[in-house]
Amino acid sequence: MASKLLPFSCILFLASFILPVLSHLQGPHLQANTLLGNETNPSPFGFLKAMEGCRKGDTVKGIRDLKFYLAHFGYLHYQKNPNVRDLKEDHFDEDLEVAVKSYQVYYHLNATGTLDRPTVSQMVMPRCGYHDIETHDHTHNSLHIVSRYRLFPGRPKWPSGQLTYAYGPLFPARFKPPVDRAFRKWATASSGYFRFSRATSYQGANLKVSFQRVDHRDGSPFNGSGGVLAHAFIPRDGRLHFDADERWAIGAVPNTFDIETLALHEIGHLLGLDHSQFQSAIMWGSFFPGVTKGLSSDDIQGLRNLYGI
Repeated sequence: MASKLLPFSCILFLASFILPVLSHLQGPHLQANTLLGNETNPSPFGFLKAMEGCRKGDTVKGIRDLKFYLAHFGYLHYQKNPNVRDLKEDHFDEDLEVAVKSYQVYYHLNATGTLDRPTVSQMVMPRCGYHDIETHDHTHNSLHIVSRYRLFPGRPKWPSGQLTYAYGPLFPARFKPPVDRAFRKWATASSGYFRFSRATSYQGANLKVSFQRVDHRDGSPFNGSGGVLAHAFIPRDGRLHFDADERWAIGAVPNTFDIETLALHEIGHLLGLDHSQFQSAIMWGSFFPGVTKGLSSDDIQGLRNLYGI
């Protein structure tokens, strides 16, 4: 796995959802485009609201974008399944229904296969960019997923707990302390196995933390505000990128995202943890603005299992 880099945001499903860059690094927060639901600058996932109520057999404009959404986050592997119809078609077929059911089970929703209101509400939430499911085999068993921490295929991990990290040249100084705290919290959770230290050289650090926006040339472009908040790469790549077009703050500030909360989540990915199905876990894939979150026992158990701590 070390030789195969899998970015945790992957490539967003449609280039047309990439929004213009309207924000700059300034003020008490990272000023960004307006948040989810603002009509002047809607979320890149906002198209899903028009899909509410869609079900198998429907032919509605925008269903192909729903297919791309579910394919991007791991629920519809159309490239590997010859039975999946052309994604360019706006037709709600049986494979899409199975994918919607799998999504609903993963997020503890009623598995109706219909794009009901609770499902749409979950889908439009800002989230980490990495997919939720590694494979989707379109079988009944794929709908039964154990609720617990998850590790990546092959269990990629760091060979040593001695890791250095550094911030990119444009990383705001006020956001370094909360990210430092996030590293310390993971070190504590590891019972001292991990020891993180700040490196003097950004290029020479094991872990590289930076703010990026839209297409930042890592193969995984961000999509403006309200969609994908951040992404990281599996061990032993070490890159962690925050989307500069979000509103970031320190602590529970309304209409902003807490930088430490997202740092905890993405560092978990850097160390080898996949998304958890426990909503209380930091490795849960979606996030509310104005809310802080810490490590749970599920996160700690996952780390200790991976590294044999």
